[in-house]
Amino acid sequence: MRRIKFFPACWAGTTRLAAPFLRLLLRRRARRGKEILSRLPERRGIDPTPRPPGRLIWLHAASVGETMSILPVLTELFARAPDAHVLLTTGTVTSATLLARRLPTLGCHNRVLHRFVPLDVPRWVTFFLEHWRPDVAGFVESELWPNLLAGCRRRGIPLVLINARLSPRSFSWWRRVPSLARHMLEGVTEVQPQTNADAARFRALGAPRVGPPQNLKLAAPPLPVDAAELARLRETLSGRPVWVAASIHPPEDSLIRATHRLLAARHPGLLTIMVPRHPERGAAIAAATTDIPVTSRAAEEMPPQTGIWIADTLGELGLFYRLAGIAFVGRSLRPPGGGQNPLEPAKLGCAVVVGPHTGNFAAAVAMLEAEGALARVTDAAELATWVDAMLRDPERRAAMARAGKMACDRGANLPGQIAARLLSLASAQPEKARWETY
Repeated sequence: MRRIKFFPACWAGTTRLAAPFLRLLLRRRARRGKEILSRLPERRGIDPTPRPPGRLIWLHAASVGETMSILPVLTELFARAPDAHVLLTTGTVTSATLLARRLPTLGCHNRVLHRFVPLDVPRWVTFFLEHWRPDVAGFVESELWPNLLAGCRRRGIPLVLINARLSPRSFSWWRRVPSLARHMLEGVTEVQPQTNADAARFRALGAPRVGPPQNLKLAAPPLPVDAAELARLRETLSGRPVWVAASIHPPEDSLIRATHRLLAARHPGLLTIMVPRHPERGAAIAAATTDIPVTSRAAEEMPPQTGIWIADTLGELGLFYRLAGIAFVGRSLRPPGGGQNPLEPAKLGCAVVVGPHTGNFAAAVAMLEAEGALARVTDAAELATWVDAMLRDPERRAAMARAGKMACDRGANLPGQIAARLLSLASAQPEKARWETY
């Protein structure tokens, strides 16, 4: 579970000052582009959109990673229940933007309503639940909001924690309030943990129904790509040594520049594709890159003849992984780190390398490493040595890529199992009875 960025989870439900403070905070976030001003009422549970008829499955995915992992479940839900609709809530503008692009490609955009999740204030939670009246709820990965969970429990809404993750730090925090944690989790219908360690932590906090570990990210579809653009860039870069440093967070920028300098002397024409986790950082990265030729994708500039190409666009990571075939996954070289998803490049046939700080994706990293599909490094020099080896040994690189793809194929049946369970719970109690007896 990720730390709550705005306020302590339990505080929002225990003070009358929470709502005015959060209204002010939301307006400030909107001015910074972190919220959409016209949609701020959704964060207070207010929405004039009518509830669609029939069964309504509510899925909540905090941000981009969780949102992308749940997409295969949507496809399976609609294949099994043509009459159902999905209310999909997220907490970030980036995830909303990506959903607007991805849902039409899945052919289900007319049956999925995206809304921003209400903040965990009791009155706002009540507005939200009374308006939408979901038949079942599924929270993906790491969101534990006490008032949302309590609201579902009071209304008899079955609730599943899907791909549930509880980090050691979050587990330690919740152990300080054992009564709250136990009461909150007693109302959860089922916990579907990512790993054995997650399962043990949820049981220790009092979750009564914890299933076997299973990682939904294994079943996520490959990142999309514009096939024509991929073909064009492959022709442009044909014969050149290329690698990608993806999902880069500060202070990794300087480390990637150092890696490029070490590699450029050994590989003439080297192209390093640098993908910042937050595309708006592209201009600052370019300004700080003074001794290496640099161009920007967002500025519609082509890759330099040798140097760094800053891939500061949204939704094109699948393009860059396919172009490179050698991928460093960022937010992992410097503490506190946490990592980003290494399964995405592995699915696309990349040899993958990460730094030492990958706690948020520990299970995925360990699995790929055990299969020989992933390597670990500690600094720019080790990273340069590994990338150099991959560029010089295509057979070794191809072997890592094959191992990664085979490992990722193991989760193919999981979306169907999750969809079937959600639909079973949604049908367990008639909607009319649930809401008339509350």
